[in-house]
Amino acid sequence: MRRSSFSKIVAVGVLLALSACATAPSHINNVCAVFDQNDGWFDNWQSAAERTAQKYGVPVPVLMATVRKESGFKSNARPPRTKLLGFIPWKHVSSATGFSQALDGTWSQYQRESGNWAARRTKFADAVDFVGWYHSKTADSYGVARNDTYNLYLAYYLGWTAYGRGNRGDAGVQGYARATDKMARDYEAQLRQCGS
Repeated sequence: MRRSSFSKIVAVGVLLALSACATAPSHINNVCAVFDQNDGWFDNWQSAAERTAQKYGVPVPVLMATVRKESGFKSNARPPRTKLLGFIPWKHVSSATGFSQALDGTWSQYQRESGNWAARRTKFADAVDFVGWYHSKTADSYGVARNDTYNLYLAYYLGWTAYGRGNRGDAGVQGYARATDKMARDYEAQLRQCGS
């Protein structure tokens, strides 16, 4: 009797933990709320972001603003599909997927260089580590400060090759970078108030 009850409790706990992982946070413009909604034992977003910040020297607000801009904190985010014959949903416009919207080739490079072969783009801790890795390589390769959200995001969006050639995107891309920079500054101010 006791074993049966315990098994049911464990099963319910596992289901609750999995359902929490699958749900995108609400209030994504408040980093304290995002962290509060994802503070489980197995999937603690604040701990994951802080570990990444320590590992790569990229501040938590920069990391979180990048993920927020790329996917809205949705684990299954994908770019839009092209249309066959103008109306039939067809292939996605790129291989970007997950929290970080990392492309297949760049994700494979990250797995090789980090040694994290089991990393998944749909797992927040792996995705935020990828963002930290990417921004750190941008900083090392192009002399961008690790807290310069605007230029880090431009390089992230455009890719290293384009950014290295001096491409800074069009007005729309620059607008994305400005919005990400503002979000990082907002997140930084919010983090000072978390828990107070």
